[in-house]
Amino acid sequence: MLSLRTISRSIPRTFSRSIASSALRPSTLVKPALRQPLKQAVKPAYAAFSTSSVFKAPASEGDIDLLAKLEDELKHEKSSDIPEFEEQQENIDAIVKNGEWTVKDVEGEQEVILSKKFGNETIRVSFTVADIQNISEQDEFDDAALSDELDFQNQNQGAEELEQPEPSFPARVNVTIEKASNGALLIQTVVQDGVFQIEEVSHFAKAELAQAQTAEKDWARQSLYAGPPFENLDEDLQGLWERYLEERGLNAEFANMIPDYISVKEQKEYLRWLDAVKNFIGA
Repeated sequence: MLSLRTISRSIPRTFSRSIASSALRPSTLVKPALRQPLKQAVKPAYAAFSTSSVFKAPASEGDIDLLAKLEDELKHEKSSDIPEFEEQQENIDAIVKNGEWTVKDVEGEQEVILSKKFGNETIRVSFTVADIQNISEQDEFDDAALSDELDFQNQNQGAEELEQPEPSFPARVNVTIEKASNGALLIQTVVQDGVFQIEEVSHFAKAELAQAQTAEKDWARQSLYAGPPFENLDEDLQGLWERYLEERGLNAEFANMIPDYISVKEQKEYLRWLDAVKNFIGA
């Protein structure tokens, strides 16, 4: 799991600007006695457009230090964890290809959308890199405490015991399943350690409400009955819903892929952000 990064966004910018001047020519019809006052009136207005030394001021020492630090951070990030990310990317590509998923992953945007057809259904899976950025310090402390506890248990159980894998971070994943003229299901889940933990299953007569891409639609959706908490359902019914997702390719392999996808995309976006900010400061 990637460590959280915090870089202050104090980004002053200096620039230079010069404005070309044009000669002001008084009309030949103006009497000589009136020409001198005219020149005196024009001169202050003309001087106001001259290049000021403020615009030619060099970058501050803070700008120079910030630019150097951004360049160092960019070089460090480009050289670190390359084999790990390449392996994760290969695994992601294989799962996406085998599952016949279409990916919408726009540079600079946080949300990722995977979609495909399944019989008469259109399945849409969405998640965001914000989940890895919003992990609190308390979560990191809890993970560290859990890791220490597992290490202690492993030592007591003997060398023959396998080391427990590091738990993955929770990622919120929304699944919409749409049927033409029959509305759509919205299945809200949290993915962690290869498991889709279903929190709520809702049905909407209008499929557009399941996605709710505008504030108006989101407000309209919130006014409707969303169904009971998933944990309140009969255990057999809960199991059948989990099977329902698995038959559509939302299985353990797919669930394990999502945190990897978030990690890889977050790294790409971070590098893109570093490069953009560095270019801005150095302009």
